[in-house]
Amino acid sequence: MANLHFDETFLRALPGDPDRRNVVREVRGALWSEVMPTRVPAPSLLAYSREMAATLGFGDEEIASAEFAELFAGNRLMDGMRPYATNYGGHQFGQWAGQLGDGRAITLGTVAGNDGQDWELQLKGAGKTPYSRHADGRAVLRSSVREFLCSEAMHHLGIPTTRALSLVATGEDVLRDMFYDGHPEFEPGAVVCRAAPSFLRFGHFELPAARGETGLLRTLVDFTVDRHFPELKTISPEHRHGDWFAEVCRRTARLVAGWMRAGFVHGVLNTDNMSILGLTIDYGPYGWIDDYDPDFTPNTTDAQGRRYRFEWQPRVAYWNLAQLARALSPLFDDAAPLQAGLDVFVATYAEAERGNIAGKLGLAECRDNDLVLMADLQSWMHAAEADMTIVFRTLSDIPADGLTVDAFGDAHYDAGKRDIAAEQLQAWLQRYRQRLADDPLDAATRRTRMRAANPKYILRNWLAQRAIERAQQGDPSGISELLEVMRHPHDDQPGREEFAGKRPVWARNRAGCSMLSCSS
Repeated sequence: MANLHFDETFLRALPGDPDRRNVVREVRGALWSEVMPTRVPAPSLLAYSREMAATLGFGDEEIASAEFAELFAGNRLMDGMRPYATNYGGHQFGQWAGQLGDGRAITLGTVAGNDGQDWELQLKGAGKTPYSRHADGRAVLRSSVREFLCSEAMHHLGIPTTRALSLVATGEDVLRDMFYDGHPEFEPGAVVCRAAPSFLRFGHFELPAARGETGLLRTLVDFTVDRHFPELKTISPEHRHGDWFAEVCRRTARLVAGWMRAGFVHGVLNTDNMSILGLTIDYGPYGWIDDYDPDFTPNTTDAQGRRYRFEWQPRVAYWNLAQLARALSPLFDDAAPLQAGLDVFVATYAEAERGNIAGKLGLAECRDNDLVLMADLQSWMHAAEADMTIVFRTLSDIPADGLTVDAFGDAHYDAGKRDIAAEQLQAWLQRYRQRLADDPLDAATRRTRMRAANPKYILRNWLAQRAIERAQQGDPSGISELLEVMRHPHDDQPGREEFAGKRPVWARNRAGCSMLSCSS
């Protein structure tokens, strides 16, 4: 097995739970509880990430071994592993939820990768912890496939994210009520080993603040800055916390801008699902924009209020940062540094949005009028029920003088809406050609920039669902096949055009292909 050396800095630096019982309870004055994964009967490897395996030093023979599956199902430990679950709270759908914690995620430890980065290895679906509340600590195959695939797909899109090393079937069934409608069924279980420099969330800071544990809050902030923001160590102590919060806001703004560029909808942007490092974290009922709809949310739980709709993700991220600022306020003499950090979010997101527009439209820069140009294109896509990814890829691949209404024929989901909105598109294309004529980029440079900003392949829900159904029937090869496509999202991949197609008619209202529940 790979020669991994585990670092216990987190456990040594932060107070742990003195109660070793693995029973659900309130845990106060501690940031983690030691807990062992629960064994599973028949672990088998379904898929793995070649990049993460190489980063951690696992060879092909090791990955193919029964020992690897046992290890990353939670049935055995390597020397130096000291598993634990962490304690955090959070705001869920705008309401304070109190203590939440890792209810089914168990960290095995932190290791140094071959890339010089520290990687915390965490099993999701590894059994009960003191934070499991009423749940069983397990995860089903369908949600595990989605997390495994999307973690890696986001990485290859260049969007900050937690990573996934492996997907292991457990050989046991898990009872789930998928739609919360009183009809639970047994589903195959699985465990994902995910990896990140840290899984610290906004909620880790909110919980001690809500309990008045200011000393614990200060200890956690100081640890986080020293461990994960080393560039701030030279900042004077009186400014370090403010500069740190500003950096968290900056990273969060860039993260959300990445989501908006690619058409990703997180689905559950609670504060406990927000990474302090600015990573995409916790892939639950996420989705990708097919036909452009700014109000789209993939989460059935959010179907009425649509709090976490696509268009609202920037404002929700700001709201979540405001809750983090409120939690951190006991560490500040006044609110000015915290407000300054929130202002950094606004400015950084505005700059990133302009960068998105310039990249997606192939412009050297985004001028003020280009904000309107993009908004009008989005308005047409919505009215015409056109596929966001295909529209932008078409813009990337066809020279401006060849762009016509007919060039976008394959992007539409409704012929009637297409025809009604045709004049709107024609007028926009005329404005776009005029704008390009006033832009200094040559055609080759423009095409290169646009293809880098406009992926051809995204992890559409229906593609993931098709791979899930094959795996549930005993054929996991569709998972690796789909992962291989998503490793090169911006490239043309001859023979794989099907993976770039718009959502099929059969998938429009099918479970797992349109909206999803939080059940996993």
